[in-house]
Amino acid sequence: MSDAETYGELAAHGPYGVRPGHALITMVEPHPGHEYAYNRWYEDDHYYAGAMAMPWMYAGRRWVATRDLQELRTPEKSAVAQPVTAGCYLSTYWITEGRYDAHMKWTVAINKRLNRDARVYHDRTHVFTSFQDHETTVYRDGAAGPRDFHALDHPYAGLVLQVVDCAGPAERAALLERLAARELPRRLAGSPAAMVTVFRPTPLPGDRMTYVKQVEGVDTRLTLLWFLERDPRACWAEHFADLDGLAGAEGRVELVAPFVPTVPGTDRYVDQLR
Repeated sequence: MSDAETYGELAAHGPYGVRPGHALITMVEPHPGHEYAYNRWYEDDHYYAGAMAMPWMYAGRRWVATRDLQELRTPEKSAVAQPVTAGCYLSTYWITEGRYDAHMKWTVAINKRLNRDARVYHDRTHVFTSFQDHETTVYRDGAAGPRDFHALDHPYAGLVLQVVDCAGPAERAALLERLAARELPRRLAGSPAAMVTVFRPTPLPGDRMTYVKQVEGVDTRLTLLWFLERDPRACWAEHFADLDGLAGAEGRVELVAPFVPTVPGTDRYVDQLR
């Protein structure tokens, strides 16, 4: 069977909804002196060849933390980023619900090919990279406004990445229930955040690329993405500076990190990273 015929067979069965059942969330630090080259590689090649061209990865957006945004991060001692300012670029991608396994087969194979063809930029460090399963989305305005499947295409002015580690699986389940039912609706009300998507990490396959470390906290971690309608610098103190207390008794917030969207095809913000 030819490639074209195989594509026809694959499209004829299996899930094909629009819900973001899975995500790739990857925070990366280019090595000093490689900021421009890394950004051009990612913008001009990897965002497409290493992500958006892949089956079932249907939306993506890049985000950047300039130095002033990095300095807003908490806590000072983080289990995710050492130092907490590490990881000035963040990329977020949605994957069709139920298509994680099929997507992973492709992504492992294509990244091996890209590496073999010298199309992987190695002067960078993966600070926080994981595929994640969607748990819930909480909206500020109920049924009004963009849905979570729109979130990476809607022109949001900022994003806050929050990572929470719990003591164990039971504590994570309790925290998730509290967040969805009470804490997130309360914090969203009247805030510049339109929605929060909540994910839990899934382990990477054993044949992943060696420069990507295995995922931590598979049974104990939650990742929250806060989508903002205002620049985080303009509303940080009032709405987000206290997010490190979100976990309560169930765990510990290990990272609260604000970003603004990159401008595709440009080097905007690259000179503001250090």
